[in-house]
Amino acid sequence: MTVMDFFGCAFLAFGPPLAMFTFTVATEPIRIIILIASAFFWFISLLLSSMLWYAVVPLQNQLAFGLVFSVLFQETFRYLLYWVLRKAERGLEKITTTHVVDSRHVFAYVCGLGFGIMSGAFALVNVLADAAGPGTMGLKQGTEYFFIISAATTLCFILLHTFWGVIFFAALDRKNWGQIVWVVGSHLFVSGMTLFNVHQFYMASLLSAYGILIITTSMAFKVAGGRVQSISHCITRK
Repeated sequence: MTVMDFFGCAFLAFGPPLAMFTFTVATEPIRIIILIASAFFWFISLLLSSMLWYAVVPLQNQLAFGLVFSVLFQETFRYLLYWVLRKAERGLEKITTTHVVDSRHVFAYVCGLGFGIMSGAFALVNVLADAAGPGTMGLKQGTEYFFIISAATTLCFILLHTFWGVIFFAALDRKNWGQIVWVVGSHLFVSGMTLFNVHQFYMASLLSAYGILIITTSMAFKVAGGRVQSISHCITRK
């Protein structure tokens, strides 16, 4: 049963991102490089937020303190990644067959996916290790749905990071500060809602996270130039 929990939670959290990587990133070497670079940027943001948490001893027991600064570090490094990518556009033009300016939304998507995959890996790896056994009914006498809720939350954050990347990069290009505020604010909100998980209010955090995901997905679709008519046309053709 523990093995089934392990693979079920792993596939729930990383199945859709793996499919996204296989069909949209793995086909282009330059996209793989950008994804790895974005994952490294997220890792550095985690390292710095961990150093801050370790240095501020009086607040180490306050989850909200570490959470807020972790989000701010992540968004700062998302901006740094945007800046590096824009500076490297001329070089990218020489090593890829696609026009970089026309592929900005694609690269933003890849950067967001890299952020999300690394974030999800760090969020769920310890949970998966516990899910593999020995057999438990939740952790510390918690709910038996802890593992599946953790996997669903991880999937949500991976997708959110992906679409946050699209919105954030486009907002910086167009100087749309409202969308930047949305990315940072919704990131803080969704992360803050996970604090309710300490009291096992899982549905509150999960439903709010997926609600934000629906809104963010719609915004990213519109920002990338998508139209409802194009979806209808594709459905009609099928």
